[in-house]
Amino acid sequence: MNASQSSLTDHSLAQTLQNDIGRGAKSLGLDLSPVQADLLTRYVLLLNKWNKAYNLTAIRDPREMVFRHIVDSLSIVPHISGEVILDVGSGPGLPGVVLAIMYPDKQFTTLDSNGKKTRFMLQAKLDLQLNNLEVTNSRVESFQVDVPFDAITSRAFSSLVNMVDGTKHLLSPSGVYLAMKGLYPEEELKELMDRHEIELVGCEPLKVPGTDGDRHLVILRNRH
Repeated sequence: MNASQSSLTDHSLAQTLQNDIGRGAKSLGLDLSPVQADLLTRYVLLLNKWNKAYNLTAIRDPREMVFRHIVDSLSIVPHISGEVILDVGSGPGLPGVVLAIMYPDKQFTTLDSNGKKTRFMLQAKLDLQLNNLEVTNSRVESFQVDVPFDAITSRAFSSLVNMVDGTKHLLSPSGVYLAMKGLYPEEELKELMDRHEIELVGCEPLKVPGTDGDRHLVILRNRH
C-alpha cells in the first residue's frame, strides 16, 4: 500500500468512526458539535494506534471501541454535575477524557496507577489540546488534593465499598459518586448501605446502543 492509499484508508476509517459516534450519541439524545465529534474521533484513532503497542484495552476493533467505550462513556453525560470532577481508575481515559471533551468548561482529573495508561492520557491531552484535563499517575488511596471534588466518576473500577473507602477523602461534603456498573449491583449496594455515612440517590439503567448486557449508573452521596 502506498502513502496515498494509506492516507485514503485512514480518512475513510476516521469518517466511519465519526459517523458511528454521531449515530451513537444521537441515540442517547445527545447532539455533538462538530468540534466534539472530531475530538472523539481523533481520540479513538489515537487509542487504536497506541493499543497495538501498549495493550491499553482488550478491544481491538476501533468501531467496537466506539460503542463499547465512547458511547458507553457518553451515556452518563446527562448526569454530570459540579465544576471539578475526578475520574478514578480511568484506564486510557474512560469516561474521563470523553467527559472532558463534552464539557470544556468543567475541570476534569483522571487518575490511574498504570503508567502506560496515564502516558497515553497525557498524549491525548496534548494532541487534543484538552486544557481542562489533568492526568495523574497514582494509587487513589495516596492521592491528595487541597480542594475536594464535586463529583467522582468510575467505570469498571472496583466494588462500591472499595470505591467509597478509597476516595472519601477526595469528595466534597455535598459531592456525588457516579459509579458505572453492569448488572444492578444489589449485593454491593446492600454492603454499602450498612454504612450509615453513604446514601443511594438513584440507580439509573443506561441504554447503550451497540452493546450487549445491562448497564447501570449508581449515584451516591454522603448522608447529611
